[in-house]
Amino acid sequence: MLMEHLRAVRVLCEIDAQGSFSAAARSLGVSQSAVSQHVSSLEERLGQALVERGTRPAGLTEAGHAVARHGRAALTRLDSAEQELAEIAGRRAGRLRFGSFPSALATFVPRALAGFRRALPGTSLTVVDDHLQRLLPRLDDGELDVALVYEHPDLPVRSARPLRSVFLLEDEFRLVLPEGHPLGSRPVTGLAALADEPWIGGLPGAAWFRIVRESCRKAGFEPDVHFASDDYVAVQAFVAAGLGVALVPGLAAETPLAGTTVLRVHGPVPSRRVVAVRPEDAFPAPAGQAMVDALVASTRHYRTAAPPRVTPRAGAAPAPR
Repeated sequence: MLMEHLRAVRVLCEIDAQGSFSAAARSLGVSQSAVSQHVSSLEERLGQALVERGTRPAGLTEAGHAVARHGRAALTRLDSAEQELAEIAGRRAGRLRFGSFPSALATFVPRALAGFRRALPGTSLTVVDDHLQRLLPRLDDGELDVALVYEHPDLPVRSARPLRSVFLLEDEFRLVLPEGHPLGSRPVTGLAALADEPWIGGLPGAAWFRIVRESCRKAGFEPDVHFASDDYVAVQAFVAAGLGVALVPGLAAETPLAGTTVLRVHGPVPSRRVVAVRPEDAFPAPAGQAMVDALVASTRHYRTAAPPRVTPRAGAAPAPR
């Protein structure tokens, strides 16, 4: 039924994105009256109001949000189908929409992107920077062709589509201490040694800190979080100021902040599996495999060597998120 009103659904999605009928009209290259007609036609067909009239910015009703949410997914999948058919027929150059979490983008992903460019210089490449909680839904909705994500038994994030997964690296978490902290002068054996410390944690819902919190609970204590941020630079800055200790992914601590000491914890310590994923039911475009190959090549050294303990000099670059 919605397929019959695809143009009207696209208009509704654009109103939601732009915040007004006039802005949606400009974005779509049509008249404002045409936008109004499309919305009225769709409302009549569905028997429900979809847009709150008289509000600025223009807001959708609950029904409107439902139509827009499903409509965006349908439009994205149809766009993907058009792209695949054009590639198969040889009428259009390949494209790849790649998504990654921030700490990977700031470490090994640029090398992978350079390798991908060398392998397929004519392919259109789009890179999306997002957090784990959003990457898999965007892959499910067809907004991404390949996503770089991480896995851990304590994370509930799952895909609605069957995925083809390629392991890249095991990212062991690292302890970040204020420079000169007593624990920095001797081996830290197990997380229980940190039970009495003030902690720098993540915001509610942060996937990385959920891993940390569950690991601390398994070690017999609840971390006493004094400050929280999902920005790893801010987390390390809090630690450097002496406000607490932190346990962050190894990728986030590759370039430690001045005033901190980064070291490995001996004994049980959390780690996350970093993997590249693609939908199994997607068109097997050469670009997807080329990106996976480039990611495997760019992470090879992570699988053969562990980063040493580091105390940065003043003026060292900040850590990635």
